Amino acid sequence: MLPTEYFHVVFTFPSDLAPLALQNQRLVYGTLLQASAQSLLQLARDPHHLGADIGFLSVLHTWGQNLHLHPHVHCVVPGGGISLEGNRWVSCRPGFFLPVRPLGRLFRGKFLAILHRAYDRGLLRFHGQQQDRSAPEAFHALLQACWHKEWVVYAKPPFGGPAQVLKYLARYTHRVAISNGRLVKVEADQVFFRWKDYADGNQQKVMALKAVEFIRRFLLHVVPPGFVRIRHYGLMGNRVRAENLALCRTLLELEQGSSTVSAVPRSESPQTHSMNTMMRTRCPVCGQGHMMIVGTVEPVSSGGAEAELVGVDTS
Repeated sequence: MLPTEYFHVVFTFPSDLAPLALQNQRLVYGTLLQASAQSLLQLARDPHHLGADIGFLSVLHTWGQNLHLHPHVHCVVPGGGISLEGNRWVSCRPGFFLPVRPLGRLFRGKFLAILHRAYDRGLLRFHGQQQDRSAPEAFHALLQACWHKEWVVYAKPPFGGPAQVLKYLARYTHRVAISNGRLVKVEADQVFFRWKDYADGNQQKVMALKAVEFIRRFLLHVVPPGFVRIRHYGLMGNRVRAENLALCRTLLELEQGSSTVSAVPRSESPQTHSMNTMMRTRCPVCGQGHMMIVGTVEPVSSGGAEAELVGVDTS
């Protein structure tokens, strides 16, 4: 956890796409995670907004309180990132991360574009009542209807601090559609469970379902084998997370000390030396990832030339 404010951003798509998602879970849920992540990363890099590279954790949930299918992604995002030049920490405004309306529209465009490409490549399946959607005209009409809707991106109030973030992650990252604590009783072939009715002022209520219907709803939320529901993006990508978090901490310390990177001699601390090394290895092509040295190529001649570094972009 970084010593900074954290934000909670939720992405979801229109219910029109839920039946398609159920028949194409790996593709549609993967698209949901990918499009939401790309939208956050792109808008954060925009100089009109944050102008920084960010990192975050995304968690896929597929259920609502009544166990109906409701795919959505929870993103836990530090309130800032590394400047595009790579030499300072850029903090967001207190209590405000990114505007949700342009974020939702960007997310909508990316999601539908990925879905359209998947259809053109024959990767989508249509079964049962969804078979009529397989015709090009019907599928494009579905996409068009979704395009004309405002997609919901909800920025919840920021976490109070790292302790609250850890509490949230511990409670919700690995949860299933319904916890045992919400089950009330099983009686006369019915399952009774507590749920929160958001449409009625978040009132706590008890719902009774036939056992078969309860099992059907529960099984809606079993994802395909091997599907990764928790993913890290940007600065927190698995391959570069340790290095980037060390750099973020150094830059945050410099920001709090009202210093700049150029004013700190490299010899003053190992952290600063590591930070300057990472800045030098920033990818010269994309400007986002860092080059990770995987080996050296010795010069052919013995003229005293330095060995060339061979690296790969780890973004």
